[in-house]
Amino acid sequence: MEPRGTKREAGKTEVAEPRNKVPCPAPSLPTDPALYSGPFPFYRRPSELGCFSLDAQRQYHGDARALRYYSPPPTNGPGPNFDLRDGYPDRYQPRDEEVQERLDHLLCWLLEHRGRLEGGPGWLAGAIVTWRGHLTKLLTTPYERQEGWQLAASRFQGTLYLSEVETPAARAQRLARPPLLRELMYMGYKFEQYMCADKPGSSPDPSGEVNTNVAFCSVLRSRLGSHPLLFSGEVDCTDPQAPSTQPPTCYVELKTSKEMHSPGQWRSFYRHKLLKWWAQSFLPGVPNVVAGFRNPEGFVSSLKTFPTMEMFEYVRNDRDGWNPSVCMNFCAAFLSFAQSTVVQDDPRLVHLFSWEPGGPVTVSVHRDAPYAFLPIWYVEAMTQDLPSPPKTPSPK
Repeated sequence: MEPRGTKREAGKTEVAEPRNKVPCPAPSLPTDPALYSGPFPFYRRPSELGCFSLDAQRQYHGDARALRYYSPPPTNGPGPNFDLRDGYPDRYQPRDEEVQERLDHLLCWLLEHRGRLEGGPGWLAGAIVTWRGHLTKLLTTPYERQEGWQLAASRFQGTLYLSEVETPAARAQRLARPPLLRELMYMGYKFEQYMCADKPGSSPDPSGEVNTNVAFCSVLRSRLGSHPLLFSGEVDCTDPQAPSTQPPTCYVELKTSKEMHSPGQWRSFYRHKLLKWWAQSFLPGVPNVVAGFRNPEGFVSSLKTFPTMEMFEYVRNDRDGWNPSVCMNFCAAFLSFAQSTVVQDDPRLVHLFSWEPGGPVTVSVHRDAPYAFLPIWYVEAMTQDLPSPPKTPSPK
């Protein structure tokens, strides 16, 4: 017998409602920045719980083998002269973007470490588990004018899991990605090759292949307002010369951008690109973003360090700038909205949160494929591990 909510009933809301519940209008969440301009919410300093690596075949390893070491060119030298086009496309192995990885790698890590989580196993039951990139999208939503998003949410053993779903527009854009954009993506990875070494104290070797399957990921714990968070994000490198070798404060984020020549270009850079850099680095507590500025020929000729905590200063007096409080307040509001919307504990039930620029966040409810994202191997392993309920003491 096919389970309820499969093919025949796809698209129908499968939530069993109590008989006496008055049907309420579908909830939605507004995204207008003016609504979120209060004081900065509480955000716990992120602490690293652990890490994992993905190898050249995108296989998971519960260790730091893919971590690279920050090794910039000497400051007293002639400056960088990095050819970001070198090796394209013959020494390039891009990750297969058709493979939907969802939260799988993070769930592998969680299974390995669930018994040793700081705060005890019960801590996870109240937490939100997701990728840093998904939170970054939430932070920038009040100021985003072009790209919508979809986040699938499921509650399992009390924990709320959030996993991004590629929107039809994003998929169409990816499949029609022009050659120039593909080359620009390569350049970002190539820049990392010029700035990172495989061992502390050694020099970068840009002669090898650029393989974007390889990744080092940090797993972090934090709290935004009343929401405990466990999230993971890719880390470009660690700085062996950092004042503190304690992760995440020793990590460095590497970026490239085109050279700027006018105040207008810089203003646009501060308003748009710096917002995304800030959101991505603030969440995991990465203190610095090092940017390589490239000329039209694809050569990096200058480097600039942007301390994460100083990025807002560039737009503080800009009427059309962004405000960190708005970003974090909206993210906290979304997490509250998701927590109060997804109440049924069922890994096969998915609430799909959808947003398009100019509108509110809306919700639809689905069961099983194509939106269910918690793998059977994870659900079964976590279920087998459930502690038996405590025995109630017999009355005296």
